[in-house]
Amino acid sequence: MSDFVVSARKYRPQTFDTVVGQKSITNTLKNAIKTNHLAQAFLFCGPRGVGKTTTARILAKTINCFNRTENIEACDTCESCKSFNTGNSLNIFELDAASNNSVEDIRTLTEQVRIAPQLGEYKVYIIDEVHMLSTAAFNAFLKTLEEPPKHAIFILATTEKHKIIPTILSRCQIFDFNRIKVSDIANHLKQIAQKENIEAEDDALHVIAQKADGALRDALSIFDQITTICGNKITYQDVIKNLNILDYDYYFKIVDLAQKEDIPGVLSVLNEIVDKGFDLHNFIVGLSEHYRNLLVCSNEKTRHIIDVSQNIRDRYIAQAEEMDIAHIMRAIGVLSQADVNYKMAKNQRLLVELTLMQLCSIRQESEKKNP
Repeated sequence: MSDFVVSARKYRPQTFDTVVGQKSITNTLKNAIKTNHLAQAFLFCGPRGVGKTTTARILAKTINCFNRTENIEACDTCESCKSFNTGNSLNIFELDAASNNSVEDIRTLTEQVRIAPQLGEYKVYIIDEVHMLSTAAFNAFLKTLEEPPKHAIFILATTEKHKIIPTILSRCQIFDFNRIKVSDIANHLKQIAQKENIEAEDDALHVIAQKADGALRDALSIFDQITTICGNKITYQDVIKNLNILDYDYYFKIVDLAQKEDIPGVLSVLNEIVDKGFDLHNFIVGLSEHYRNLLVCSNEKTRHIIDVSQNIRDRYIAQAEEMDIAHIMRAIGVLSQADVNYKMAKNQRLLVELTLMQLCSIRQESEKKNP
């Protein structure tokens, strides 16, 4: 049987400092441990794959460590840390509220809370997807959450904070986890690629990071998928081909042709895109994003906003310098209108073709208004 372990598990962070993209939260938790101001109930909120459960496990491991480092990290050598690392610790109890959401499940949990830890100082109870608990289960949990024994710490994790009743919210310290930046995900993937002796282009890793939409776990799953297909060398072309993503080159080419008012050229490129099976609505949205990035890159103060590799950023800057802001703004307006009208259009391809013709005619339109 294969010994393969998915990257999301193999490279799961084991210390606060290795958690990706949640620096403010990990620093706050470390300070709470250092000053002995640790709350007894936490609520970790945020989208999937951003590190809520991972941070909860690290917190549980660190507060039970016998020899914490000066940087408030677990030592990984004491008996408590070793039991955490091997999954044999009796000081951490995880409950999936999606499948254990009844009053009986919560009663079983509250009965366990009374038992003091045999090794270490705290018993940590992590409840994933806590918003899935029934109303009766929430009510059964309230008293325990309000007055837990000194050795008990509850960490509730959820992707849907708005579904949690106010009486639970008022009893917890709330931490909102952010979507992880594309650049942070790409840098993390680069480190993993180096550890796995995989040669990966920066542009390829940035595309994977963008496709993950702020979720590191999704990015690692995509990375594993691409590695399975491509082996030890991951190129930008391989990634866009296997993830069915439209190449940046098409957008740069269309903008260049629109600037030259080359309607036949633009329609030929569109036909090539259609022949490759790409969705025209996604194309319109992607072209809008391209013009938005050109607008951002037209000013030095805002160039850092776009989350792309340095190579692509340089291309945006070069193209933006050849265009005036009014032209870019008009193009964005045309594309936004096409986006709105797309689903209502009977002939959607014709709508997209007319939109591209309008992009080619912006300069003429402007000259007629301002002769």
